[in-house]
Amino acid sequence: MERDFLMEQGFRALDNRLKRISDRMTHDTRKFFKQIDVDVEPSWHLVFKLLRDHDSFTMVDIAERLGYSHPSTVNMLKKMTLKGYIISEKDSYDKRKQNIKLTQKSLDLLPKLEHIWTCCESTIFKLLNEDLSIIKQLDELETSLKAKPLNERFLDDYQKD
Repeated sequence: MERDFLMEQGFRALDNRLKRISDRMTHDTRKFFKQIDVDVEPSWHLVFKLLRDHDSFTMVDIAERLGYSHPSTVNMLKKMTLKGYIISEKDSYDKRKQNIKLTQKSLDLLPKLEHIWTCCESTIFKLLNEDLSIIKQLDELETSLKAKPLNERFLDDYQKD
């Protein structure tokens, strides 16, 4: 087998390693959904869960709750709408707002999705050897990056020289 350049780079390629792992998990999850004939995208589960727990949210609310950019949220919600999983309705108080809700199709699918999510979560927990310390490290990393963005940190180090 060829050497893995990213692995050789260690922490210097952290962003690339995280992306590669994320891409692999998304790809494999998408394959799994196709294998069991479920026509949803892996990233949609968070929207399903948000709307399951709250009757509706605006697009901005969803983007903020997930920490996603507005354009990527719009794109995801458009795809979900085209598949018939969500609908948007004008807000009764503020006509500029669109409230996003699950459709009956989604509500009917939720029990199956709940089972899928439980199985996926169990598999990931096992994949992590039941050690969630990586989550704590990711939490700390995200908190640090919110407090001071990486570009500012890079600039500080760059200007020291």
